[in-house]
Amino acid sequence: MYDLQGKVALVTGSSRGIGQAIALKYAENGINLVVNYIRHKRDAEETAHLIEEKGAKCIVVKANVANDDHLAAMFETIEKEYGRLDFLVSNAASGVLKPAMELSSRHWNWAMDINARALLSLAQRAVPLMKNDGRIMAVSSLGSVRAVENYTAVGASKAALESLVRHLAVELGPLGIHVNTISAGAVDTEALKKFPNREIILDAALARTPLGRLTTPEDVADISLFLCSDMAKMIHGQVIVVDGGYSIRA
Repeated sequence: MYDLQGKVALVTGSSRGIGQAIALKYAENGINLVVNYIRHKRDAEETAHLIEEKGAKCIVVKANVANDDHLAAMFETIEKEYGRLDFLVSNAASGVLKPAMELSSRHWNWAMDINARALLSLAQRAVPLMKNDGRIMAVSSLGSVRAVENYTAVGASKAALESLVRHLAVELGPLGIHVNTISAGAVDTEALKKFPNREIILDAALARTPLGRLTTPEDVADISLFLCSDMAKMIHGQVIVVDGGYSIRA
């Protein structure tokens, strides 16, 4: 369906969850991968094995996307191994789940660095490796526009991420590089298990979703693959919401 054979993608935070689903979807369509992780080496290696089983090439790189030295080393490896980069998916995310009144400047800066500033640093290094028609995608969440309990720092950082995407779209559009955001609804990933009210969140999301089921990592991966294709060539600077209709309910 998509003519993407031989393309190269970097998906940050792709050892598990949404990032892994995107990487595997890409591999199924002939895209070679860079799997990035920071803590879960075994999961990253298993993801790489699954990618290679699908016939795609894969390299695994440990790097903290908030660390400029780590990023420099990662992109040096990408250039050496592939000599190009067609797709960048900024998916790695982190943050402290606390009420606003309990947040420290360290909590705030951590969320902003990992979830927002990292995209800028990644794009600055990715663009020189991209030829015309490169694609940059950032994975966000509905917490960027909705107030979610204990999600203050992360939600604010996701809002900053979406704003950055719009500014990058204006600057990089003339270079033929598309930039978009994918905003996922409630997805039951490892990250969500850190929420003390996880079951309440999932039950409420399910009850509010017109399509009658929760969003899966594979749903998000499908949209990411679409945005890599020629069929998405006029989608630029947008936030694509993947939530089964959850966010349209009053």
